[in-house]
Amino acid sequence: MNKFFLLALILVFSVSGFAASETNSDNANHHYKVFEASDLIGRWDLTLDASANNAPSWLEVKLSGFKTLVGYFVATGGSARPISKVNFKNGKFNFAIPAQWENSDNDLVLNGELVGKDAIKGVITDVDGKKYSFTGERASLLKRTNKIVWGKTINLFNGKNLDGWLAKGNNKWEVENGILKNTGAGANLVSVQKFNDFKLHAEFRYPPKSNSGIYLRGRYEVQIEDSPKDAHPNSVLFGGVYGFLPASEIVTNGPDQWNTFDITLIGRMVTVVVNGKTVISNQEIPGITGGALDSKEAEPGPIYIQGDHGAIEFRKIVITPAK
Repeated sequence: MNKFFLLALILVFSVSGFAASETNSDNANHHYKVFEASDLIGRWDLTLDASANNAPSWLEVKLSGFKTLVGYFVATGGSARPISKVNFKNGKFNFAIPAQWENSDNDLVLNGELVGKDAIKGVITDVDGKKYSFTGERASLLKRTNKIVWGKTINLFNGKNLDGWLAKGNNKWEVENGILKNTGAGANLVSVQKFNDFKLHAEFRYPPKSNSGIYLRGRYEVQIEDSPKDAHPNSVLFGGVYGFLPASEIVTNGPDQWNTFDITLIGRMVTVVVNGKTVISNQEIPGITGGALDSKEAEPGPIYIQGDHGAIEFRKIVITPAK
């Protein structure tokens, strides 16, 4: 065999072997990506497994200083809770937060891992020691770039009956003399229709010490509670977006009096006008609030009225959706 031909043949096999080695190496890197802490930073919409009835949850991770990860967490109920430190190593992370309610001294513990640029999974151990697996996806920014054009106004409450609404479980909702009433702690009331961006007008009254709320897209609760007018603004009081955005002041007419909400929701940006006064002006809602129907923030959702806490009455609920 010609020695020049033999040399060329050796070179061809060498180059082919090198190329195959590089391809295998690329595949290995693709399947075994090393995630960094920066990959976890952001907001995550979580869904717990079927044993928790696919309950929604929410997580935000952010950087404090140069290297410490902190954040906020919303469980299936309750308000957004601060996380003092999120531990991260080799794509896995964990944190613990104390129980929100006084009936437990145990921490809630979350152990998770990144499984992609926009996906996480893991296990949550609640304060009772029960474990729930979860999956999570990076939350949508919900940025709106087109000019909003409003459609026709829809009467969600017809003044006669519960047509257009669903109440699962212990239903204590009824209509009497044109008033929609929840007579006590029972089922929540959920509209059949779903909406993206909208303007909502509601007229309601509540008895002393009662507690309710209106959920926007079934995910973000605007609080209705018998709150003192002189209370320091707090996100869990009257007019606030529960756990996230406090009303600038408590502008309630008080219990047993008619009050009004005028709420505009565009993407994540919300404006809340209470009894004619703006108390939240075009502020961003970071994520779902406790008690949300789901964590699918990019999808349309219903109007849902909290009925599992206390009595509440409505005489008017109208919505103007964006086209």
